[in-house]
Amino acid sequence: MKQRIKARDWQGRNWQGWAWQGAAVLGVAALAWWFSRNLSLNLAARGMQVDYSFLLQRAGFDIPFRLVDWDGSYSYGWALYVSGVNTLFAAALIIVLASLLGLLLALMRLSGNPLAAGTARAIVELVRNTPQLTQIVFFYIAVLQVLPPMRQSINWFGGAFLNVRGLFLPAPSGGVYHAILGATCVAVVLTAVFWRRLGWQVVPRLVVLPPVLVLGAVAAGFAASWEIPSLRGFNFVGGLRVPPELLALVLGIGIYTSVFIAESIRAAIEGIHRGQSEAARSLGLSANQAMFLVILPQALRILIPPLTSQYLNIIKSTTLGAAIAYPEVLQIFARTVLNQSGRAVEVMTLVLGVFLAVNLLTSAAMNAWNRRLVLQGR
Repeated sequence: MKQRIKARDWQGRNWQGWAWQGAAVLGVAALAWWFSRNLSLNLAARGMQVDYSFLLQRAGFDIPFRLVDWDGSYSYGWALYVSGVNTLFAAALIIVLASLLGLLLALMRLSGNPLAAGTARAIVELVRNTPQLTQIVFFYIAVLQVLPPMRQSINWFGGAFLNVRGLFLPAPSGGVYHAILGATCVAVVLTAVFWRRLGWQVVPRLVVLPPVLVLGAVAAGFAASWEIPSLRGFNFVGGLRVPPELLALVLGIGIYTSVFIAESIRAAIEGIHRGQSEAARSLGLSANQAMFLVILPQALRILIPPLTSQYLNIIKSTTLGAAIAYPEVLQIFARTVLNQSGRAVEVMTLVLGVFLAVNLLTSAAMNAWNRRLVLQGR
């Protein structure tokens, strides 16, 4: 009898929940319909309509820094692609820098060295309590714009040159280079996905996969033919030029985000029971081995959700590059293309759609990683 009453109560609560969810969906749909209707009526009153055919029109402007082919004869749609690639490239560099620097700061905070712990704490308090945009502008104006001119460039290792126009690096080329690097990346991804099925779960992936990727990159580097930058006239020729706008954006956002990642890592490590570290030390592992083989793999289960939020913030924060004229999506598409085409609604919806798609894919990948870690911990 009690089971029947509980079943009826559960069914009643279930139907009540579905009713509330249906009402919420209808409310959101009605709000979206009202906004779209209001937009169409206002555009019609001005003799305008939503039309994305302008993406096929000739752009006629230059993008100073790009990773893919570009000139003024390309279309607005291709400009969106070029600026999107610039945005993803900057975001990838920032994520790598922020993650590595955040891990370093977290380990310094947790170390028994008072100087290292105090230095890390001072950096964290200084960086997270000052505005992010101010730090980007500081690196751009107060650090990079006071570098020496081209002929007095700072030379590193005989092939890298830093000056007021940016960082000039040797650039690899050749089919063997791309083949080795591509095969290494594919092998690392496949191994990470099928790690448990291969029966290698005894060794943490965090310990094995990064060295494999580094070894593959080194092998690809030895197989490549390198273009060394050389000064000819008033500029460097050959190699890869990293503009000061990109450097300032990567340093500003990377250092700013690293302090928040450092605090998340520190909290995750401190969330692991002290007995795990004591057990690792009792097995003969050193402090560093215990940290990277035992503590950090377990801390990842706590770390992934806040780390996902920081990565999503990094991707969105790349729009701050517009303040220093870095040619990302907001600078190129929401300014130059918008001013030339006059398609405000279309341009802004495309920009929002680009960031929404990228962030949803990033969130899905991080959530999938989080689910695999949770399953491994059961």
